[in-house]
Amino acid sequence: MSVDFAALKALYAAAGDRPILELFQQDEDRASRFSAMADGLLFDYSKTNIDDATIKALMALLEAAGVAKKRAAMFSGEKINDTEGRAVLHTALRNLDGGEVLVDGKDVIAGVRHTLARMDDFADRVRRGSISGYSGAPFENVVNIGIGGSDLGPVMAYEALKPYEDGPRCHFVSNVDGAHINDVLKGLNPQTTLVIVASKTFTTIETMTNAKAARSWLVKAVGEEGISKHFAALSTAKDKTAAFGIDPDLVFGFEDWVGGRYSVWGPIGLSLMLAIGPQKFAEFLRGAQAMDTHFRTAEWQDNLPVLLALVGIWHNQVCGYATRAVLPYEQRLVRLPAYLQQLEMESNGKSVAMDGTDLPFNSGPVVWGEPGTNGQHAFYQLIHQGTRVVPCEFLVGRFGHEKGLEHMHELLVSNCLAQSEALLRGRSLEEARAIMAAKGLEGAELDRQARHRVFPGNRPSTTLAYEKLTPFVLGQIVALYEHRVFVEGVILGINSFDQWGVELGKELALALQPVLAGEAEGAGKDGSTLQLVQYLRTKTA
Repeated sequence: MSVDFAALKALYAAAGDRPILELFQQDEDRASRFSAMADGLLFDYSKTNIDDATIKALMALLEAAGVAKKRAAMFSGEKINDTEGRAVLHTALRNLDGGEVLVDGKDVIAGVRHTLARMDDFADRVRRGSISGYSGAPFENVVNIGIGGSDLGPVMAYEALKPYEDGPRCHFVSNVDGAHINDVLKGLNPQTTLVIVASKTFTTIETMTNAKAARSWLVKAVGEEGISKHFAALSTAKDKTAAFGIDPDLVFGFEDWVGGRYSVWGPIGLSLMLAIGPQKFAEFLRGAQAMDTHFRTAEWQDNLPVLLALVGIWHNQVCGYATRAVLPYEQRLVRLPAYLQQLEMESNGKSVAMDGTDLPFNSGPVVWGEPGTNGQHAFYQLIHQGTRVVPCEFLVGRFGHEKGLEHMHELLVSNCLAQSEALLRGRSLEEARAIMAAKGLEGAELDRQARHRVFPGNRPSTTLAYEKLTPFVLGQIVALYEHRVFVEGVILGINSFDQWGVELGKELALALQPVLAGEAEGAGKDGSTLQLVQYLRTKTA
């Protein structure tokens, strides 16, 4: 049964172009009433056109969609991913203190803890140098080869937690374009490089193609006999990892109830653990666990993932805003927008409801972004003065990590707050005219120039503020967005945990390889594809 947005659309129509700023003028407590806190995180959604009636109607969606029941089902290990017959238990990977979680009558927590202990031991030994390369030299560099969630999660977290890096340097390869692996490897010493291959099935074509290239590079330096010393695998296919030459003791598996885009908390996060150490990695898990607890126990009106989801539903499904910009004012969150692109768009980019019927409304939005202040000098022009409304989600920390550069962090924060204020306030034609008049312009030219300096304002934004980007806080933020995706998916009535839309392109790519190689004719292919094949067919350069 589909959730009905009619009541919310009526509220949106009634509000019309109501200035958000007027809501602040009418209610001196608006900022605090339309904000919530959890373990040091402050989520402020007061700079949106959501009022008391709107939030009440949005809250009603939670009951209509059965969010609480579905939430309990997820945490308890029920198979809520029903197109694949799988439980959804990434939360179990950070369940460091909880009780049993049953899947098919078996408690999975013991296995989670066993794997985590193996990861801790391996990372500790690599970092101490007791696990080393074939020559006996300690590992100075780690190359993580994966794609999708096997890449985006670790690289995002690694970049975010660079201040805590005290182990080997990490590098990440994902693209099957040979330039990627070439450019990463050419600056490294194979004698001191550990390669981690992240593929559950050990068949992912992009990952395995890159892994074979890395293997050839290593063989030249350490020979076939040294390969087992330089590879680890994050996989469940032990037969395939053994055939590749990887020591079984260096294979870390994970269950099918952990989806790729939700997997950074377990073995897929091994590169991060090597970089920051098991203790800091545990703090990362603790942050996510704290958000899990908050999500399960906080009342709807105080529940950060729920509020973030409801704001998203209001802007996308009700207001009709097709995109949202994620704008972290934290350079080290440079990969967070890309990470959230996969998390949100692969999860909720669906057109079919759980019952197999077509969705009667749009599903998830297009997610994009860039760290501030870089984005200000790139696409903020469109956000401020373009014809389409783009809801903005700002993230900003109270403190940075760089001693002696506090003045720069203060400038960063002031820019973040100024942007959300500018989106709210705008600049009227009268104000623009006054500016131009002060510059000496008059008449028609004054009017023409003034119009170019008008900002419509009344454009919504939210801000997530935190103390400092620590491992704990990063865990909170990532888990917050995971649960936001879950809530939005439940309200929309879709399966947020499959990704069938990824499959067709993979199948067609495999079919095209022999055509490109000239080994097949390409029967049944359209004219455009055949023309492009003919042009791009491999020839001697």
